[in-house]
Amino acid sequence: MDTLTIGAKGISVSLDLAVGHIAAMEIEAGGRTLKPLHRAPWVGSPRETLPQNLPEGTVRLSGDFLCAPFSTSDVEAAPLHGWPANSEWDVVENSAIAGVRRAVLRLRRKVMGATVDKVLTLRDNHPFLYQEHIFSGGSGAISVAHHPMTAMQDGGRLAFSPKRVAVTSASPLEPDPARGRFRLAYPARATDLTQFPLAAGGTADLTDYRMEDKREDFITLVEADHGGPGWTAIARRAEQDLVLVLKNPAELPITMLWFSNGGRDYAPWSGRHLGVLGIEDGCAAVGHAASLGDNWLKHEGIATAFALAQGRSFSFRHVIGAVPFTQAEPPSGLETVPDRLRILASNGATREVPFDGEFLRIGRSVPA
Repeated sequence: MDTLTIGAKGISVSLDLAVGHIAAMEIEAGGRTLKPLHRAPWVGSPRETLPQNLPEGTVRLSGDFLCAPFSTSDVEAAPLHGWPANSEWDVVENSAIAGVRRAVLRLRRKVMGATVDKVLTLRDNHPFLYQEHIFSGGSGAISVAHHPMTAMQDGGRLAFSPKRVAVTSASPLEPDPARGRFRLAYPARATDLTQFPLAAGGTADLTDYRMEDKREDFITLVEADHGGPGWTAIARRAEQDLVLVLKNPAELPITMLWFSNGGRDYAPWSGRHLGVLGIEDGCAAVGHAASLGDNWLKHEGIATAFALAQGRSFSFRHVIGAVPFTQAEPPSGLETVPDRLRILASNGATREVPFDGEFLRIGRSVPA
């Protein structure tokens, strides 16, 4: 596998250059090595053992990657989640200056005529990967999303920045019981994340990831207006860590959760994709055409694509990290200050970790 590995004090990240997926992320903290990101169990298997029609991004499914568009490429021909998730990236820059490691990569293909750059930044003693994606030129409009995935051996508890509503689509990912299963009701919506309707009746607590619930479920959370960063925190029980994903809601106004826990019986999933949670922050509906057309998110006042134009560029930023964490309950809140992230525990205690509080441009960026 052709990879680029970059490191700073206490953290390293490897990128699979064939598809732009983060193949590995390791954080040294408290005498431990934290590995917050997931890699599919079939990655590295001989290609002939996998279904021939699999997109390359599924063959090498790892860590986090850029989706552009998110889901179906039904405006410009491309595999699932677009060329950024399925084709080669070139290293443009790889530099280290004063405790900061920075790599710039460029997608070999164009997306709707646009050049796409990926900027990865690590800082000494910061347990975070800082990412920026930049689209330059092109025409039309493009939906985008990050696709970080974490995995839990024994489940965990989730917490979020304030959300306005949680919504499932008209149909589940796996409606055919011969191929898979789901638990949530489709379509459905709720404002209380701890009481989302189930297909079988009753409600489920979306903040409780339970290993006994075998299912494939997909749900969209719309950010509330709160003026701070959007965030997801996953307190992984067996791993005894806290996985953190942060965004600017002005750029990526929704968080799509993919609960993948043994809910697909066909290859390559084959019931072995277990304990996985995708935390997919985006500006998108499901599918490129849906993102450009009329959709329920637009009715909620939420943008679902960025405009492209010659001589013009736009960018969005995203942060993934992890810290040791032994509490059963996830934090009640996160606060950013210029050089720290403050983690607020449910018992009132606070903890601070090094963080670039200016990176997400909260209150400063304007989406295209």
